[in-house]
Amino acid sequence: MTIDVTARTYMIVGPEPEWWYRDLVSCLQATFGTVLARAGADPLTVLGVGWRFLHLPGDVRSEEFYYPALPGEDGEIDLGAAIAPHHELHSRWWQPADEDDVWREVRATLADDRLVIAAVDNFHLPFRPAYGDVHAAHLVVIYGLDETRGLVYVSDAMPPAFRGAVPIEEFLRSWGSANPTDVQDAFFSNSRIGRRCLDVRLDADPAPLTPELLGGFLRSDVEAFTTVTSARSGLAGYDAFAAELTERCRAGDSDALRELYPFGWGMQAQASLHGELLRRCGREWQDPALAGAGRAVEAVAHAWTGLRLTGAHGLANPRAAASDIAHHATVLRGKYARAIDAVGATAARL
Repeated sequence: MTIDVTARTYMIVGPEPEWWYRDLVSCLQATFGTVLARAGADPLTVLGVGWRFLHLPGDVRSEEFYYPALPGEDGEIDLGAAIAPHHELHSRWWQPADEDDVWREVRATLADDRLVIAAVDNFHLPFRPAYGDVHAAHLVVIYGLDETRGLVYVSDAMPPAFRGAVPIEEFLRSWGSANPTDVQDAFFSNSRIGRRCLDVRLDADPAPLTPELLGGFLRSDVEAFTTVTSARSGLAGYDAFAAELTERCRAGDSDALRELYPFGWGMQAQASLHGELLRRCGREWQDPALAGAGRAVEAVAHAWTGLRLTGAHGLANPRAAASDIAHHATVLRGKYARAIDAVGATAARL
């Protein structure tokens, strides 16, 4: 790391972070994966060992990085705990405390050799395909700041992956964007960026993943899917979500489909990572049944594609899309049921 401080100008540039990406993840999992890799942890183990379903009516926001999470005892939302329920991964949102020095917290984090995850608007970022064309809420990793030369060093694993310097003026426009409604992106515009950042910490090194440890995690996951709670969670929660989605479409409610795309991406990404982890463990431990359970969970992830894309194409006419939405929701429900059975059977013998 290079640190040079002269008066009130700063240069703090750390090593280039690792890109971490999978085809079905959003920028939320990609940026968290980059932070975990920097911390020396295996991102797939931390992000892939947990598997949940949770839908919070009225909570869905038009951001690529939306993920449902219930408030903790302190009333705060912890996305780290939500996407990694079996590890000591925690996060908190923050914004600059001093408008006259918006980089203060970023400097402190970088000087502590940690990365910053920042919310941005793709419209203002020169390396994004949407630059100057489409407004959309996104996350990137900041790994360096050179105020003398007017540069921010940014890493983004989402295609077309970028790592390098961005002029501070352009980054500030992106970081502080109102992200106005954009007819070209009905799903990730109309969500104010507000210079938000995520502070992400892994509070304990993950224990080596053994069959016994994984079995305990999987039993907890299956219990979460099969236990009825007051929250819209588990398989019963999915049933309530799917029934409401179909009814709202039949009533011509386009907001139902506008919410489906960002909400479904989080559920799809988690299923994809969970399935990949189980397949990897099944291969390494020579356990075909475990690998098969992983494939069953990955089938859930791929079934989300049909539902999400049907919703996206049906946005202009929800009533016409209702029957197709109902079909894809039923297919996805069957994939969930089979995957839960497969994971449960595997967990019982690990």
